[in-house]
Amino acid sequence: MDAKTRTLLITLTGRDRPGVTSRLFSALAAFPVTVADVEQVVIRGRLVLGVLVSYGPDTDIGRVWAAAEKIAADLGMEIELATGTGTGDPRRRRGRLHVTILGTPLTPAAMAGMAGRVAAHGANIDRIERLAHHPVTCIEMHVSGADPDGLRAALAAEAAEQHVDVAVQRGGLARRAKRLIVMDVDSTLIQGEVIEFIAAHAGLEAKVAEITEAAMRGELDFEGALRERVAMLAGLDASVLAQVRDRIEFSPGVRTLVRTLKRLDYKFAIVSGGFTQITDALAADLGIDYTAANVLEVENGRLTGNLVGPIVDRAGKAEALRRFAAAAGVPISQTVAIGDGANDLDMLAAAGLGIAYNAKPVVREAADTALNVPYMDSIAFLLGISRDEIDAADAEDAGLL
Repeated sequence: MDAKTRTLLITLTGRDRPGVTSRLFSALAAFPVTVADVEQVVIRGRLVLGVLVSYGPDTDIGRVWAAAEKIAADLGMEIELATGTGTGDPRRRRGRLHVTILGTPLTPAAMAGMAGRVAAHGANIDRIERLAHHPVTCIEMHVSGADPDGLRAALAAEAAEQHVDVAVQRGGLARRAKRLIVMDVDSTLIQGEVIEFIAAHAGLEAKVAEITEAAMRGELDFEGALRERVAMLAGLDASVLAQVRDRIEFSPGVRTLVRTLKRLDYKFAIVSGGFTQITDALAADLGIDYTAANVLEVENGRLTGNLVGPIVDRAGKAEALRRFAAAAGVPISQTVAIGDGANDLDMLAAAGLGIAYNAKPVVREAADTALNVPYMDSIAFLLGISRDEIDAADAEDAGLL
């Protein structure tokens, strides 16, 4: 379309009701104009509808103007009309970004800081919408004209100052096509570390926890640290594993996240530096599609202090992600990986979207985005799914709608 194309921007504002959009376009259909852009937002029952139409030199724009004003008067709505040339800011053609901001609470200062960073990068906020108001407040900005990497770094710095979480993702198919979620287990899918729960039965929880923390910070080789901790468990009765399974608690929101995304035909996988004797039961409970974990050796009903088979370490987790993606027929670019420790870094880097969930600093710095809220279902917001959509789907399944 020629940069000199004549345009008319029509903006209707007022109480939302059925038929507003239909009536406006029906009126415009009587004239030789074409639709160049449309945006519509409803906030607490108040509608803002913007329509950009283009027209040629033979169009009587005064008649179009009058028809739009009549529709507004009939509907009792406010109207703004503005003529110009071109079909919009050329920055929009660079592609849009989704900037997702989560806070508990989300303060005006945080929003001001985020908006200021967007403006400082010469970008434009085209639209703002709320995705959730509980258990966290989640606001999403549709931003155009920004360099993704530069904006992501600036907003991450602002988020740290404002004590909120932020994610920056490209819009369009790249975001909506995600189809495989791969999750770490300890301190991600579940609360706490399984090996520490087991060690508590041997009176060694504190010592094992110290090694675990160092390994998750990336200060120790994972395999060496794992074998050292497992060796401390030698002689324990294998029945303690069932007791550990019984005390495990999922992270808040895990069931909601899995239930919601499975409705949308997502596949789920868990990868763990922990043990199949625990993860198999978790996977069965949640309906997880794929699993990978280590195997504790048991002889004569007791733990030997050894492991059986290959170790699922940092590289093993990334390899498991690729294997699961192939099995699900999902390109790597359409995968999401979630983890909290240094052992997850390769997996987070390999995935289409890597999320550091309540993670160690080294992981937060390396991941595509970081969430520090204690609600796993907040990840759905990063995929563009709102709390209202989650609640509505739950109500429909329960027969309440």
